[in-house]
Amino acid sequence: MLKKIFILLIIFSLPASVYAVTEEHLAKEITIQNQISNIGMHLLNSNKIDKRIVFTYSKEDKSFKGAPELTKRQIIVYDEDIKYAEYEDEAAALLARKISDALKSYDGAWGGTVSAAQVKMAPKKYELVADKRAVDFMVKAGYNPLGLITFINKSCPQKRFDRFSNHNLTSKRLANIYEYIFTKYPYFLANNTYLENPAYQNFLLNSIENRKLLESKIRSRSVEKINYE
Repeated sequence: MLKKIFILLIIFSLPASVYAVTEEHLAKEITIQNQISNIGMHLLNSNKIDKRIVFTYSKEDKSFKGAPELTKRQIIVYDEDIKYAEYEDEAAALLARKISDALKSYDGAWGGTVSAAQVKMAPKKYELVADKRAVDFMVKAGYNPLGLITFINKSCPQKRFDRFSNHNLTSKRLANIYEYIFTKYPYFLANNTYLENPAYQNFLLNSIENRKLLESKIRSRSVEKINYE
């Protein structure tokens, strides 16, 4: 209580111009927090996820040591991430992907400890599974899953290779997401509202070879897993 009073005294003692800026920033933070909470809760409710997960907006640099630590049951959304979410579908994509991770802390024995260990042993495999899970969450909540493609395409740089990394190449993730949507939710590609989106057009441009592999698989009716690059 004393801390809150102290903060209020500081704010009220500021010059009018500084106070106006502070008030504007606070209003912006509240708006973003409400949007994140509303989209996050809608994803949880629509997918009947009965686990308690809270959504918190933070202006801190997530790589800064003093930034709040991301716990598995508290999803912290940083400025560095949310700035890429131009559309509601993309914000839902960001949160759906984080929900996929958060749920692992509830799954399995010992309060999710075993599941967490499995993720650490096979992080690349889980990453692809979590991407597909996020697509399912989005569709069930009424969002366009192509927003996951545009969000990742804008926010995740392409590495030279992933042989010694815990993460897959971004191109590989995008190709697997595209195949999953093509296979399970073809409606969104047949009625593609993202065709004029620059980020989606860029994905199409950079995924020509991977999409050719998918076309070949479809023509041959193969069930083999494609090794995307």
